[in-house]
Parts: sequence; structure tokens; C-alpha cells
Amino acid sequence: MQIYPVGLLAIFGVLPESPRWFIIHERHDDAEASLKYIMGEEEGKKKLDELQENAKQESGQEIGYKDMLNPKHAMFHPTFITIMGQINQALTGYGAVSVYGPQIFELLGYDVQLSEFLTQGNYVSYFFLMTFAWLLVDAVGRRTVLLGGSGTLIGCFALLTLFGALVQKSDEYGIPKQAVAIPGIVSLFIATGAFGIGWLATIWLIPTEIFPTTARAQGTAISVVVWGLANFAVTLMTPILFNNLKYWLFLVFALTNTFAGVWTYFYQPETGGRSFEENQEFFDAARKEGNWRVSKVLDGEFRKLPYPKPDGQDGETQPLLARVRDQIG
Repeated sequence: MQIYPVGLLAIFGVLPESPRWFIIHERHDDAEASLKYIMGEEEGKKKLDELQENAKQESGQEIGYKDMLNPKHAMFHPTFITIMGQINQALTGYGAVSVYGPQIFELLGYDVQLSEFLTQGNYVSYFFLMTFAWLLVDAVGRRTVLLGGSGTLIGCFALLTLFGALVQKSDEYGIPKQAVAIPGIVSLFIATGAFGIGWLATIWLIPTEIFPTTARAQGTAISVVVWGLANFAVTLMTPILFNNLKYWLFLVFALTNTFAGVWTYFYQPETGGRSFEENQEFFDAARKEGNWRVSKVLDGEFRKLPYPKPDGQDGETQPLLARVRDQIG
């Protein structure tokens, strides 16, 4: 297990430092060097001037937790999105599924030992499938990845409800258990991959893209606290519901994923492919218009990823494979 953190630590040394942090701490030469490393000579200098101007505007604007939780404060909207993102991630049910995986396979008719092996196989599949997230999150956007994950989870949990019921009543209906248990396994494996690609890491990116430097640490702290509390609540309730509802618990998770997907569709702006300043345009416009619906703010501009194209057309029409090639090229 220690191989992975060692690998991460090994590459940290080649990652550029945060230009915004340098500017806030009056280390402008270091900020310029970092920007030039990331963006090149000309673009780096241009971005430096922009960040210095933004830093002047933010200077003296101390933002506390009370401000972020105040509905009248400008930071309340980003904070609420952060809170709901973590709640929705917990509502996918995968904190509970990862803990009670063996019991789910037992519900599908397998003995304890085989259920343990299947759970391990599910984790291995999870590990490999989640690597697609870093390709897709910038290729198709945060909203698309989250919504795709929700849609897949809804379908898989609905199927698990059906297959779980058929396994429990297989003798009564004269159905071979394996005929419905195997599709149930496939559904659970697909659902696990959908969570890994859609909801596992994506939701952690968003706070870093919507909070100013003066509030980013607080925003991240709120995100972590809500994540812990929400997953604690779901994981605590799962065995109680599992013992009482059996396979109907999967239908509950299908409904909670429906809520997560609907909320994301209406209220989660696409923050990928945009600078912090560009993302702030959404929150400023939402506050002025008195509407948080993504489709209603700035004519729905933040429903889509502004993927760059040479001809300047909307990036959503860029072929997916070209975007993926950009990410790995």
C-alpha cells in the first residue's frame, strides 16, 4: 500500500508551485517563474499581470467561516455547492457499498468465502477503472462526468434491486440462481467503476476552482468535514436498512442517486477549462440575477466545458477522442 504514496511524493518535486500563493506572499519573481514554466514566456507574463491585479482586489478581504455560511455573503453560493457536492457523493451509497460489499454478494446467493473473493475482485476492477477519471474529467468536463456517473449508478442499482429480488425468490419461481446472480455481479462491478470515474475524485476538484485564495483553505476544510459527516451517516444507516429492507436497499440508493444527479444537473456549474476569475463570473451573475439554476445564469454558458478549438467554436463539439489525446499527449 505504501508504494502509491511514495510514487506521488516522487513526482511532487517536478510540479510547479502555486503562482497565486507566491503573489499573496509577495514572491512575484517566483510567481513569474512558475507561470512561465506552466504557460510559456508570453502567456506567463500576461497571466502574472492578471493575477497581481486580482490579488490587489482581494487584499484585505478576510473571509471567515461565518461569512461562508452567511446566505447574504458572496461566498455562500460556492460554499453551498461544495457542501451539496459532498452530500451527493455520500448519497451515491458507495461509502456503504465499499464497506458492506461481502454482504451484498451474499445477498446475491454466494457463500462467505466466495463473497470475499468477489469483493476483492470488485476493488481491483475499481482501481483500474478509476484511472479513466483523470482522462475524462478534463476531456468532457466535471458536470458530464458527474451526471454520467449518476445515470449509470441509477441504472445499476435498479437492476440490483431486480436481481436481488429474483435471487431471493429463485426457488419459488424456478429460476437458476446463477442466471440472475451473475448479471447482479456485473451490475455491481459497473456501478463501482461508474462511481470511481464519476464521483470519487471529481467532487474534490471543484472547491479548488471556485474559492479565492483567501477562502480556499476554509472551503476545503468545510468540504472535508461535510464529507466525513455525510459518509458517517450513510454508512451508519446502511446495516440497519440492509437488515430491514434487504434488496430494496438498492432501490433506495437508486433514488438517492437520482436526487444527486438532478441537483447536479440544475445547480452544479461546469468549472473545468476555466480560470478562477472566469468561474467567479458565474457566481457574480447568479447573485445579480437572483437565480442559481445553471441554465438560467449567463444563458446557460456554464452548462458546458469551454474546450478550446482552433476555429473558436464551442468545445463541446470537439470529438471526444481528440480531447483524450490532448490529455495524454
